[in-house]
Amino acid sequence: MAIPGETAWDRLSALARAPGAGAIRPLLDADPGRAARFARRGAGLLMDLSRTSLTEEVLGALLDLSRERGVAAFRDAMAAGVAVNGTERRAALHMALRAPPGTFAAGAEDASAAVHGTLSAMAGFVRDVHRGTIAGATGEAFTDVVNIGIGGSDLGPAMVARALWRPGMPMRAHYLANVDAHAWEALRPSLDPRRTLVLVASKTFTTQETMANAGLAKAWLGRALGGAAASAHLAALSTNLPATAAFGIAPDRVFGFRDWVGGRFSLWSAVGLSVALACGMDAFAELLAGAREMDEHFLAAPDAANLPLLLAALEVWHVNFLGLPARAVLPYDERLARFAAHLQQLEMESLGKRVTADGRPVRSATGPVVFGEPGTNAQHSFLQLIHQGTAKVPVDFVLVARPDHPHAASHRILLANALAQAEALARGRTEAEARAGMAEAGLPQAEIDRLAPHRAFPGDRPSVTLLLPALTPRSLGALVALYEHKVACLGAFWGINPFDQWGVELGKQLAGGILPALEGGEPAADAATAAMVGEIRALWS
Repeated sequence: MAIPGETAWDRLSALARAPGAGAIRPLLDADPGRAARFARRGAGLLMDLSRTSLTEEVLGALLDLSRERGVAAFRDAMAAGVAVNGTERRAALHMALRAPPGTFAAGAEDASAAVHGTLSAMAGFVRDVHRGTIAGATGEAFTDVVNIGIGGSDLGPAMVARALWRPGMPMRAHYLANVDAHAWEALRPSLDPRRTLVLVASKTFTTQETMANAGLAKAWLGRALGGAAASAHLAALSTNLPATAAFGIAPDRVFGFRDWVGGRFSLWSAVGLSVALACGMDAFAELLAGAREMDEHFLAAPDAANLPLLLAALEVWHVNFLGLPARAVLPYDERLARFAAHLQQLEMESLGKRVTADGRPVRSATGPVVFGEPGTNAQHSFLQLIHQGTAKVPVDFVLVARPDHPHAASHRILLANALAQAEALARGRTEAEARAGMAEAGLPQAEIDRLAPHRAFPGDRPSVTLLLPALTPRSLGALVALYEHKVACLGAFWGINPFDQWGVELGKQLAGGILPALEGGEPAADAATAAMVGEIRALWS
C-alpha cells in the first residue's frame, strides 16, 4: 500500500528489501494459475512473465513508476516526431519505416510518405535484379548479394536474412563487416564475380571499416571483369551522392534514408535491401507488417497489457532493485543464431549511458550486459553459470512452436529442452531433493553425501519466455520491434537518451591518429600505444 508522499521508486526499493523478494519457486507453488495471470499477448506473440519474481504489488509499483517517469509521454513524443534524440537534435522515427503514408511526420515532412518512395525504388530494383533485367557486366544474372556495412548496417539485416532465407529463394546473401581482411578472404572463394552484386551500406559513405572492405570488393571485381565493369556490380545504401558517384555507383543504384533513422533501428529502411534481394520483396513487406503490428500494440495497448512496456519494467526491477547486471538471450531456433548479436547492439549501444538526457550523472544503474547463443548450444556452455553460479542472470527464452522442417521428433526435443531449462532455473533442486533422487537411483550413502552439494541448484533464477507460432517474416518483425520499443521505454525509465552513441566515436577518432604511426609516421601520443606500435612494426620487419 502506498504511503502519502512515497514515490513508486521508494515502494519498489522497500519491496526489493523484503525477505524473499527475488523468490520464484514459492510463487509458482502457491498459484497454479500464475502462468495464465502473468501471460500477455500482442502482435501474434505470447509473453510469459510467470517465471520471474513479479507479484501484483511489484508490477503495480513498476507501472506507477512508468507513469512517474513519463514513459508513455516519451513514447507519444517519439511517435509525434519530436526530437527525442536531444544530443543530436533528431527525431527517432523508425516506426515510420513500416507505416502507411500520412502516419508519421518529421516536422513538415510526411516521414512515412518519404519512406514509401524509397520502398518503391527498392521494389523496382529487386524486381529487375530477380528478372535479370539488371545483370552483371557479362550479362549473367546475379545469384549472390554481398552487404558491406558495420553495426546497424550489418547486424540487423544479417540476422533477418539468416532467419528467413530458405532454399529456393531468389539469391544468397552474405555479410561483410569486420575490417579484418581475413573475413573477406574467407568469403571471397564462395563468390563468382560475374554473378555477385555488392551493396555498400554507409549513410555517410565514409565509415572507415566499410569503405576499406568496399575497396577490396571493388578491386576484386575489377580484376575479374575489368575496372570499368565493376560499377555494374555495385549499389549503395547511403545519403552521400557525391561520394557514391566518385566510387563508381550510378545515382539510380543509391538508396537513402533520413537522419531520423538510427543505425541500429535501420533494418526496416534501405539498409534491408539485402534481405529483400535474398528473400523477396514480399517477405520484406511482411517483415515490415509484423513490426507495424507491434507498433500499433505499443501505441495503443494499456500499460498492464503492453508487451514492450512490461518487458522494460521487468528489466528495471531486475537491474535497479534486485541488482542483476546482465541478461542472456536464448533463441531455441537455429535460424535465430544472430538474434542475440543484434540485441547486443540494439540494447547496449542504446542503454550504455552514464549521464541523463540533460547531461547529469545518472543516479542508478542503466543498461545491463546482453549476451546469448542459440538454444541447446548454450546448455553446454554458459548455462552452467546461470544455473549454479553465484550471480543471478535473467534469461529471455525465444521459442517457435511450428518448425519449417519435417523432423517433428527433433523439434519436440528442442522445445522440451527449452521448457526444462526455464523450469530448472525457476524451481532449482534442493539438496534434500538431490539426495532423494540419488537414493532412489541406488547410490551408496557415502556417495550421496559427497555429491549432494554439487547436485543442488538454488533456483529462483528469473526468465521470460516469448513464443512465436512460427518463424515468419511477420512474426520476426513483431519480435524485433518488441525489443526496439523496450529500449525506448527503458530510456524513459532511466532518463537517458537511447538514440545516440557517443561512446562509439572516441575509438574511431583515436584510430585515425594511430594509423599514421603504424604506417611509419609520427609516433602515437599515448606511451603504451606507442610501445605496442613499436612491437608490431618490429614483427613486420
